[in-house]
Amino acid sequence: MKTVVTDLGQTAIPEKIRLDHGIQTRSHLEWIDDGRTIRVVPIPGDPIRASKGATRGLTHRLLSERASERERD
Repeated sequence: MKTVVTDLGQTAIPEKIRLDHGIQTRSHLEWIDDGRTIRVVPIPGDPIRASKGATRGLTHRLLSERASERERD
């Protein structure tokens, strides 16, 4: 998806992206510049609630990864 930057440095966020990521009026966005690319990340209104479940299954994945590392040695 392409957008145009105005003379004031503004651009529009395509509707599909707004809807898919819950971006609404007054939503905050983080601009991340790694020197080669720029990423725009929506900041949730309630970061605690947004992170709920982020570690679900992490223990199992870590133990599986350790087991496969042991098999390689």
